[in-house]
Amino acid sequence: MSRNLTNILWLLGLGILFFIPFLGNVHLFDWDEINFAESAREMLETGDFFRVQINYEPFWEKPPFFFWLQVISMKLFGINEFAARFPNALIGITSLITLYYIGRKLVSEKFGMIWSLVYLASILPHLYFKSGIIDPVFNFFIFLSIYFLILTLQKATNKSLNSLLAGIFIGLAIITKGPVGLLVLILCFIIYLIFKKGRVKIPILSVIIFFISSLAVTFLWFGYETINNSPWFVLEFVQYQIELLTEPVAGHEQPIYYHFVVVLLGCFPMSILALPAFRKKASEVPFDFTLWMKILFWVVMILFTIVKTKIVHYSSLSYLPLSFLAATALYPRLGENQHFKLHKAIKISFLVIGFIFGIPLVAVPYLFNHSELIIPYIKDDFAVASFNTEMNWQGWEFLLGFIFIIGLLVSSRYLFKQKLMPFLFTMAISTGITLLCYSIFVVPKIEKFSQGPAIEFHESMEGKDVYVTTIGFKSYAHFFYTKLKPSNSSDWIEQIKNNYKQGLSTKKEFNPSVLTTITNNWLMEGEIDKDAYFVTKVTLRDEMKGREKLTLLKTEGGFDFYFRSKNN
Repeated sequence: MSRNLTNILWLLGLGILFFIPFLGNVHLFDWDEINFAESAREMLETGDFFRVQINYEPFWEKPPFFFWLQVISMKLFGINEFAARFPNALIGITSLITLYYIGRKLVSEKFGMIWSLVYLASILPHLYFKSGIIDPVFNFFIFLSIYFLILTLQKATNKSLNSLLAGIFIGLAIITKGPVGLLVLILCFIIYLIFKKGRVKIPILSVIIFFISSLAVTFLWFGYETINNSPWFVLEFVQYQIELLTEPVAGHEQPIYYHFVVVLLGCFPMSILALPAFRKKASEVPFDFTLWMKILFWVVMILFTIVKTKIVHYSSLSYLPLSFLAATALYPRLGENQHFKLHKAIKISFLVIGFIFGIPLVAVPYLFNHSELIIPYIKDDFAVASFNTEMNWQGWEFLLGFIFIIGLLVSSRYLFKQKLMPFLFTMAISTGITLLCYSIFVVPKIEKFSQGPAIEFHESMEGKDVYVTTIGFKSYAHFFYTKLKPSNSSDWIEQIKNNYKQGLSTKKEFNPSVLTTITNNWLMEGEIDKDAYFVTKVTLRDEMKGREKLTLLKTEGGFDFYFRSKNN
């Protein structure tokens, strides 16, 4: 068996082992995971695969491509958590092999393996491939588009094919998450031109092929939607993307240094290992690839630092170039038979940041199991009440964090002895085993603390001809876990929607949150045609006392559950 095939099989096996098992072991998390899975579920319910909906109302935050992947997965595995997360697991496995393949083409098989293992060993990339959010797919497409753009500009052969692929992948990125994918690529290209002082040959034919192919792919949604349903939906989608860039949406406003802290801590160990690469020129990597990766990293970090809406995964595209830079810092120089060398400060930083991450892995299960130690210091009444949820801690879960710490110490020994591949394999495997065990034994308990009682209540309402909603907090869980049908909305609900929409001077004024408030007030006080159930947080108990038509069914964790009979 060739060394190349052996490496691919290793990466394939590690990806399958760490990304796929127990994907459905825990409920989807509000908001994003449930939000996206619900959009896919409603596509299956309505048969409309081009107009994205939530609660059977237009949802113009995202294009449909990722939901198409989830729809295919749900067709295969059913409408459940595993199916919602499976597309990202496949992207994770594909990413490991892709990085190896590109690294092998650029430098060598060893470099490709280093790059893939660095990526696999890092925390946030690993977690995202076990999630049901859009970003892993979106990032993968942008990265591939930039890679083929680099080949178009630098290689003498296959320019037309490379520009075609660059256009196809950026088109897929656009219909996965929106025009910001094209914005990132254009900014990177402009900055590259500045660095090269404009001395870049840009074949006109390649430019034409790139734009035609990207437009052809984006036409799959933007064009189809505009032709068949008027441009209103597309215009609303574009308007929302502008709001994300200019305003803090949904309360996601964070300090200016937010993404830098997220990447430094969340992308351990590659965030530490990559530091020397920001001042080192890796001449062994051809085609200006290192320059492009540095540009991509800084464009992402600066762009989403400027953007008002700051969410942890917005900077996740930076993980791909950062992992490459870490690989260049670790890889021995070509033509020299020497071990890799890292400054002592980097090695110490590796240990320090590793312990900063490892200690909470030990402490969190222990403190949850001994909540009396931390409850006096918690000021959030909802969080305090949530500790009353039965989480079934066994008492030994804190030991799982020691898997990571032991792996950290063993890999550090290899690091200080300059044994590169044992260092990377130890770090990757210890990280993978730790996070896999956490997903089995710890995350379900924490999920039960944060949202479990509400999710389980929604599940109990599945198939019942009743109204179910949340009061005082935004959630998508009651749509997905009650398996809401279009027919569940009675004529009264449709009348409320129509009256609200007719009262607007333009369609742009439509606000789903306003409609939700109007509907909830009617469910609590109006003449309803079937029983209604309400989920609130205990922090709203005083406000709910004035609702005389509601009966408190139970309190579980930090949630109160109310009932209203259609006859009341």
